[in-house]
Amino acid sequence: MNFKNIFLGAMALSMISGVALAGALDEPANMDPFFTDSSMKTMKPEADFKAAWAAMPKDKQDMMMKECQDAAMSKPHAEFCGNLVTYVGNR
Repeated sequence: MNFKNIFLGAMALSMISGVALAGALDEPANMDPFFTDSSMKTMKPEADFKAAWAAMPKDKQDMMMKECQDAAMSKPHAEFCGNLVTYVGNR
């Protein structure tokens, strides 16, 4: 019986933590406005980047900024986060 409870607890924790790993920077709908192509390889120029940022809801801006300030979360998105800090500033 204990083994079953331990297994179920481990499964529940893995499901909960798996959801937490995906952040705002990993969401294509959030990132798409900042890129010129669907493969998200080429960033838009500064004016378009700033316009896309201004059009984004504040709660998403806050989530994305927070993730860019976290070294581990921002590493895969270094170019985006660098542009965000350069163009928008560090809040």
